[in-house]
Amino acid sequence: MGKIYTALGLMSGTSMDGVDASIIQTDGKHEYKAILDKYFQYPKHIYKNLTFLRDRIKSENSLKRYQKKIKFTEKEITIFQAKAVNETLKKTRLKVDLIGFHGQTIFHNAAKKVTKQLGDGKLLSKLTKKNVVYEFRQKDLKNGGEGAPLTPIFHQMLQKKFNINQVSFFNIGGIANRTTIWDDGLLTAKDIGPGMCLIDKWIRTKSKKKYDKNGNIAKSGKVNKKILEKYWNKFQSTDPERKSYDVSDFDISFVKGMSLKDGAATLTLFTANFFISHFKTNSMFRNLKKEKTILCGGGRKNKFLVNTIKSWNKNIKLIDDYGVDGDFVESQAFAYLAIRSFLKLPISFPETTGCKKPCTGGVLVKNY
Repeated sequence: MGKIYTALGLMSGTSMDGVDASIIQTDGKHEYKAILDKYFQYPKHIYKNLTFLRDRIKSENSLKRYQKKIKFTEKEITIFQAKAVNETLKKTRLKVDLIGFHGQTIFHNAAKKVTKQLGDGKLLSKLTKKNVVYEFRQKDLKNGGEGAPLTPIFHQMLQKKFNINQVSFFNIGGIANRTTIWDDGLLTAKDIGPGMCLIDKWIRTKSKKKYDKNGNIAKSGKVNKKILEKYWNKFQSTDPERKSYDVSDFDISFVKGMSLKDGAATLTLFTANFFISHFKTNSMFRNLKKEKTILCGGGRKNKFLVNTIKSWNKNIKLIDDYGVDGDFVESQAFAYLAIRSFLKLPISFPETTGCKKPCTGGVLVKNY
């Protein structure tokens, strides 16, 4: 067994409502122990600034156009996340060796090799007096990858901990991605489509709510099958080899004019169809009794979405059933990735991001 490190991971997802902080102990390979998980909600002004940028940044040009706002907001969220780190550190006597700082994604275009995560690693290091690893995606892009998904190597470690042979992890965040560990140990992964981004955007646009709790709004609506089929067929013509998506790759315009409930129902089935289609077309899912499927990410709490997916594949469990808090899988993952980066171990692979060869990622900074 190698040296055990203590790391703190920070993750802020596409909902942009706050940051997850997790402390784990790991050797960066097979050993892993979750120590502490904590969520910090952004104040209204940070949420407002982030959603302002999310709704306007659709291209490289808009990154330049809103450069001042980006700089201001980056400093704002870095200071907030530094406070979150310092508060979390007070909850443990353990000495944290590294912080894995994902930052807040506001733009990702794999084809153009451009990704932008808000987060100043040097400032975070200064304010927390800790070594920080950040900018996890850039090396993968430079090595021919798509910069995402990055959590598969963490999923593989969990698979060994759970003692399961063949398993797929489906993470339902803003974007949904799939990690599969095959019987022979092969690790493959890709983004499969929208997770909660369309449903959440519809709810925010048509109501004062931020999301559809338990999927209750969608459950009370009626799916417009004609419009759903038309848009689904249109989307199916896109590149099947694509490994990653950005929330800007999807929009809610095709449900425009529907009621809140019917739009939510239609978008929920549209989202579920990406999972169902994946089960139908992927050979490994043909024997669903053998295959283990684990859901993680915030979308696993949308009971209507999960039950819709389960109507096709009943052999689905939540990651919480295995003793891991599903709200903190990604923040734990970036703590794990920070240690792997420090040890110069690969965090992305040809079968996960499409990079030319396995490569590490992240920039290590000490600024105190």
